Amino acid sequence: MAPATLQGAERTEASPAMEDPGARTTEQWSPTPEELASLRTTVARLKAAYPEVDAGTVEATVRAAYDSFRQARVRKYVPILAERRSRKSLAAAVGSAPDVVGDAR
Repeated sequence: MAPATLQGAERTEASPAMEDPGARTTEQWSPTPEELASLRTTVARLKAAYPEVDAGTVEATVRAAYDSFRQARVRKYVPILAERRSRKSLAAAVGSAPDVVGDAR
């Protein structure tokens, strides 16, 4: 860009952001019915995989993982990503390697 095209343009930190109709506006994560069912399935699976961890801790870990993706535009992969993040956190809490289901590496 030529310097002349930027003359007179004001750059401020407080410029209004463009509204995104797909963005979630709430701070708190509110799951869709499909995500809620997936969350329950994930919690049940992780309770079985980590029986030494308190059930409340497993639920909190899964909710935190889902919450970390609350602004994701593509929601299709959130359950998979949240479960992987939860497994990694729970494995670190019990001091073992993460048990990754379905990872054929």
